[in-house]
Amino acid sequence: MSALTIAGAIAGAAYIVAALLFILSLAGLSRHERARGGVVYGIAGMTVALLATLWLMISDAWGAASGALGLSLLVVAVVIGAAIGLWRARTVQMTGMPELIALFHSFVGLAAVLVGWNGALHAEGIAPSLEGIHRGEVFIGVFIGAVTFTGSIVAYLKLSAKMSSRPLMLPGKNVLNVAALVLFVALTVWYVITPQLWLLVVVTALALALGWHLVASIGGGDMPVVISMLNSYSGWAAAAAGFLLNNDLLIVTGALVGSSGAYLSYIMCQAMNRSFISVIAGGFGIEAPAKGEEVTGTHRETDAVSVAELLTSASSVVITPGYGMAVAQAQYPVADLARRLRERGIEVRFGIHPVAGRLPGHMNVLLAEAKVPYDIVLEMDEINDDLADTDVVLVIGANDTVNPAAAQDPGSPIAGMPVLRVWEARNVVVFKRSMASGYAGVANPLFYRDNAQMLFGDAKERVQDILSAL
Repeated sequence: MSALTIAGAIAGAAYIVAALLFILSLAGLSRHERARGGVVYGIAGMTVALLATLWLMISDAWGAASGALGLSLLVVAVVIGAAIGLWRARTVQMTGMPELIALFHSFVGLAAVLVGWNGALHAEGIAPSLEGIHRGEVFIGVFIGAVTFTGSIVAYLKLSAKMSSRPLMLPGKNVLNVAALVLFVALTVWYVITPQLWLLVVVTALALALGWHLVASIGGGDMPVVISMLNSYSGWAAAAAGFLLNNDLLIVTGALVGSSGAYLSYIMCQAMNRSFISVIAGGFGIEAPAKGEEVTGTHRETDAVSVAELLTSASSVVITPGYGMAVAQAQYPVADLARRLRERGIEVRFGIHPVAGRLPGHMNVLLAEAKVPYDIVLEMDEINDDLADTDVVLVIGANDTVNPAAAQDPGSPIAGMPVLRVWEARNVVVFKRSMASGYAGVANPLFYRDNAQMLFGDAKERVQDILSAL
């Protein structure tokens, strides 16, 4: 047995170990209590995969004239990538995680496009009976990768407020999406039968445009689902690259990421009363929404001392956090407030909407970071029926997820989306910087309710003021 064959066998075994570690990582991340272990398994799996790839590269290049150049390029790429990754990991804020993840997905998509083009330009050594399959892999891989690339770029721009969060409503947008998919199928058949480079150029341009349009057509209220969906796309792009590179680990891990991301997107769509097909198809079937009822009224302002008095006279308090809490980094004083109120014998719980923040599980991570006990952090379905019997609800940085228009205004763009029914509580205090609408761009009639009061300013500072008053 040659040294190269032995190296391949060792790398293959290492890939199996890495794949098992990735599966254990996903299992661990499914529960708060095991999340840290899940992260460790994921890091270990990626370390094993990188070392195995490096070993295979060294064994394959050993003694070859071009081996030193290839190995040098690999080392340079790893060093640059590791340096950028460590820098971003140390400097990124929790509020910046959604757009950072979207940017990561774009890199996966771009890598799949480059691998596909490489597979098309260097297709030597493929058996004649497998040439058609190889061409299909190239074409599909480039298409998925290009859609993921531009779609993730748009998601990054929307989440970082560099682009409007409102959905793009082109005339005949649904027809454009369907026509693009039909054209892709026709081009794939054509390329498999008669491989011509211009066909690959056309499908790359088509997929880049489709990815941009799909995500641009989705409104800000659905962006958490979009991030999960793009995660799934990046997984399938990685799997497609695995087939082209004949890499079992990429195929397995890509399938894991793709399927888990798709399932999470489906669960979130169910929780939001959204059509799964509609969201993944860029809002297919959804035309320009009605303007909804005009929101008018007079709001009432309050101050920290009054809120402190209201809280101390209450027997039950529910806190519903949103992206504004993350921006203000108010999770630590909020956790301190909850602890102090519980010490006074007041029941305190947190109500978390499935899409609170701009990333699935965003609020849960922030609260866990601030050492809020898991048993008082409840999902929307667990807390909603108790809100009518709650004395005080603190809405800290949330907007669209507590908007009564979703339940009461059929003409609202967010009509039908399940929300936290905070307006049913005896008293509602809304922490906001201004009366502006939320990320979905929909006005909130909650602000004008008789039982609602507005506490303006930075959420962290206002909570600290309440703590001082207590």
